[in-house]
Amino acid sequence: MDPNSLKALQGAAGGSGPYTGDIAVAHYTSPKVSVYPWDSGFGTKYADPSTLPTGNDRSIAFSPDGADLAVAHDNSPYISVYPWSSGFGTKYANPSTLPTGDGKGVVFSPDGADLAVGHTNSPYVSVYPWSSGFGTKYANPSTLPTNTAYGVGFSPDGADLAVAHTGSPYISVYPWSSGFGTKYADPSTLPTGNGRKIAWSPDGADLAVAHYTSPYVSVYPWSSGFGTKYSDPATLPAGNGEGVAFSPDGADLAVAQGGLTRIGVYPWSSGFGTKYADPSTLPTGTAYGVGFSPNGADLAVAYNGSPRISVYPWSSGFGTKYADPSTLPPSNGRSAAFSPDGADLAVGHLSSPYVSVYPWSSGFGTKYADPSTLPTGTGMKVAFSPAV
Repeated sequence: MDPNSLKALQGAAGGSGPYTGDIAVAHYTSPKVSVYPWDSGFGTKYADPSTLPTGNDRSIAFSPDGADLAVAHDNSPYISVYPWSSGFGTKYANPSTLPTGDGKGVVFSPDGADLAVGHTNSPYVSVYPWSSGFGTKYANPSTLPTNTAYGVGFSPDGADLAVAHTGSPYISVYPWSSGFGTKYADPSTLPTGNGRKIAWSPDGADLAVAHYTSPYVSVYPWSSGFGTKYSDPATLPAGNGEGVAFSPDGADLAVAQGGLTRIGVYPWSSGFGTKYADPSTLPTGTAYGVGFSPNGADLAVAYNGSPRISVYPWSSGFGTKYADPSTLPPSNGRSAAFSPDGADLAVGHLSSPYVSVYPWSSGFGTKYADPSTLPTGTGMKVAFSPAV
């Protein structure tokens, strides 16, 4: 999974009371983005921005301080960013040099000073200084990624920028200091197929890539460059890697996949341990989103096929799957997000109401009422604003 989606899934424990903030849905069909106040339920949808994104939204990210909201989308300008303060401000002026193709992913640097966009068409990744607006685009790296960038993410310390892409070497990493440094040498053993998502370990010491083609996940030690790839796990994921996530304590690594088991989790300690036994009740279709609750006690999987979302207790292995919610998402799940305090779980899905949210406390509560004004198309990504 890309880092922004991981941050959305894991959140950050905040405050002593229940989380209150906002929930954003990137979706197909105008207005492409819908945002709602959140306080143990949907408030009235905020007014649409005066200037809408111009194509289907693919990814969404709040800035670390919650003051801005970025949307990566199809069609020029491919990236739209808005001031955020309990509603949309006037869209920031487009950057003077636009990304060159459909936006696939967007992420702010940990300090909020830079904004990276993964996209189709060369140079495949575009990064801009960010200070309440776009600065002049940083010069492209001297060695570009080799095709569409689906995953993009800064290391936890902000010193490196990783890009998962669809042409060999499938992963490219650059030193980052207000601009691209010389690309790090490719790992001696490359991922074997299209890079889909990346995940840094919480301490930044390891870098995981979910990809197509066996072994479906590749993990490398990281210290200002790739170390020798860790040995493949003895039991590989069962199909194409669609997402990847470390547990909050870095002790486990989860892979969302397209094969029979849909989800595979491994102990992690500078290498793969023996794969944990599969859950007794598996997801029923290709998994696209995977992530741990903020406290690491539960693991959520969004996927194709009923019931579309499955959550398991997690304690160095799968517990018995929690009972399905009494009201299921009505169609294939595309993303999931725990609220920053872990008390709610949101699912973006293909058909109306496009987003479903449930109270979470070691199990699903009764689904919250749908918002009075629904998103208008497939919910591709869902994110809660930071607890700041």
